[in-house]
Amino acid sequence: MRKASTLVSLLGLMALVLVACSGDKQSTGEAQELEVIGGDVENATELKYWTFVELHMDFFKDAVPRWNKAHPDKPIKLVAETYPYDQMHNNLLLALQSGTGAPDIADIEISRFPNYLQGEPQMLPMNEYVDPVKDKFVTSRFDIYAKDGKYYGLPTHVGASVMYYNKDIMDKAGVDINSIKTWDDFNEAGKKVVENTDAVMTTIDTDDYLNLWSMISQQGSDFFNENGELTVNNETNVKTLKFLNDQVNKHKIAKLTPGGEKHAEEFYAFMNEGGAAAINMPMWYMGRFLDYMPDLKGKMVIRPMPAWEEGGYRSAGMGGTGTVITNQTEHAELAKEFLAFAKLTKEANIQLWKVLGFDPPRWDVWGSEAIRENNKYYQYFGKDIFDTLVEIKDEINAVNITPNTPDVATEFNTNVFNSVIRQQSQTPEEALKQAEETLKANKE
Repeated sequence: MRKASTLVSLLGLMALVLVACSGDKQSTGEAQELEVIGGDVENATELKYWTFVELHMDFFKDAVPRWNKAHPDKPIKLVAETYPYDQMHNNLLLALQSGTGAPDIADIEISRFPNYLQGEPQMLPMNEYVDPVKDKFVTSRFDIYAKDGKYYGLPTHVGASVMYYNKDIMDKAGVDINSIKTWDDFNEAGKKVVENTDAVMTTIDTDDYLNLWSMISQQGSDFFNENGELTVNNETNVKTLKFLNDQVNKHKIAKLTPGGEKHAEEFYAFMNEGGAAAINMPMWYMGRFLDYMPDLKGKMVIRPMPAWEEGGYRSAGMGGTGTVITNQTEHAELAKEFLAFAKLTKEANIQLWKVLGFDPPRWDVWGSEAIRENNKYYQYFGKDIFDTLVEIKDEINAVNITPNTPDVATEFNTNVFNSVIRQQSQTPEEALKQAEETLKANKE
């Protein structure tokens, strides 16, 4: 029998693992940060906003003045607070359960969102604002924050997974990047890289399952089905794990990621020095290159992920943050109207790119002049960033997030990758069978 609930209770907080990066720099200190945005405007209505991402403050510093200028008859003052990741999500869930103390507006990271959809969601649906513009968005980004046809969270980015190629290494290896259409092509290119350069083709994470997740999502698979049932040990997942293992231990074109995952300082140093020719990460990872791998400026280009077969999907949506209106707000209509202005309009989505460097979920702005204006991302990666996005906009599957998703992350990051790829003590079939048995036992 499933444990009574994965909701955080008043008597004990359950610390869930952060499994899907929001793509942002998260607040990790113990002290909260508070900032009043629009506080100099007379007769402004105060709205409280909680986030776990310091960078999101910059986005709302842009949105609030634009709102107040466009709506002088109903200005707002946003009291914005940044908390550490666990603290914010736990406090928010407690406040919603108890019926008091919640802010008007809050960010919720994708892996935590299912906790807030259990039972009757204590958030306000945004359908009246989403439905008229939904066809202009990558719709899977709404689906992950929805229940029973109601959209509760507004997305912050697409999180489209892409390949980042080091063109200098690929040219030295004699590989035309644009000729890589499938994962088989990728492996063949990797053999040339290893033969003709000092680099490996790519690295395989053992402390982060994001790459594996994106690769199985391409094929229509996942770790849970649409009903929340475990599908960890299925044929597609076994095949994909074997593929990653073979890149390291059979074809010898990859090595284990230094530091275990691609947010580790060891990996940044390795990649910055030209250690690998390519990596698979979401678009929001661009900022990591600018911040931690400056020597690769002008060398990296962005292309679609290889497909598993000709005509197959070449991307997957990874990570995310949904912004919600809680049902405790005393200014429901104003809060909803402001949030729609801040996240759903064309201007808002242009600002998601300009202010945060995120791939905006509203695809109809991708070709706009404002999006194409020269900036630090184009200077680093070249001018065709959004050409790649336009190519793959209809190939981005929604993933199935459940309250048990963090348990899957833990199982892969502590057991599966180590036993299959690092230690080679289990086959992919054995490891995934054991993982599914462990996960089912933990749910009983």
